[in-house]
Amino acid sequence: QVQLVESGGGSVQAGGSLRLSCAASGSISRINVMGWYRQAAGKQRELVATITTNERTNYADSVKGRFTISRDYPRNTVYLLMNSLKPEDTAVYYCNAVALSLGYEYWGQGTQVTVSL
Repeated sequence: QVQLVESGGGSVQAGGSLRLSCAASGSISRINVMGWYRQAAGKQRELVATITTNERTNYADSVKGRFTISRDYPRNTVYLLMNSLKPEDTAVYYCNAVALSLGYEYWGQGTQVTVSL
């Protein structure tokens, strides 16, 4: 079992920055990919960014050049640095972890990000 706890959400004006954190605990040695997804009101959950154990990253086109995902192995934490935020980035952001060998994926409880003009 893996537990994910997000933090760092909040409200910010357009053009501002936020950094989200996701602390993982439990059977973390089985995790292959960690990432961030988001869900805006009335919309489906969508991928924001992922990072693999060999540091390969993937970003949604809408956040490329503005968001950066990184992983701190000693702290078992994944970060999402969000710069140049736009109102359309407003959503609940969820941390995700995938254990491919187990066929499991895990989700955090979500953290709200609100960007205003």
